[in-house]
Amino acid sequence: MTHQGAVLQGYNNELVKYMEDLCVQREEVDQQIGQLVEDKTKIQDEIEMLTKQLEYVCKSLAWKNATQKRLDKILAETGLAYEKILDSSRMLLSVLKTETENLDKMIALKKQCSELP
Repeated sequence: MTHQGAVLQGYNNELVKYMEDLCVQREEVDQQIGQLVEDKTKIQDEIEMLTKQLEYVCKSLAWKNATQKRLDKILAETGLAYEKILDSSRMLLSVLKTETENLDKMIALKKQCSELP
């Protein structure tokens, strides 16, 4: 029975060693899981922050695009109005020049008529 006891003791020692190895492996896996959970939480927080930033940028971009469209419309309308003002000024200047020339001619004729003996 001593031989059987020794064999049984050998099996028991080997079994304890394997169980200790499995416990070490489990502890390593548990640490890896903990690290992955931390990484996952960090990434989720970053995604949430980036999602909020993207939402802000999209809203800001939409507002700026609308503002730019309105400014383009105002500039186009102002440009047309300015062209009309230029045309009116050009026509007024032309009429004024013509009237001034006609007045100068009338004054010159009157002067010539008054100089006749």
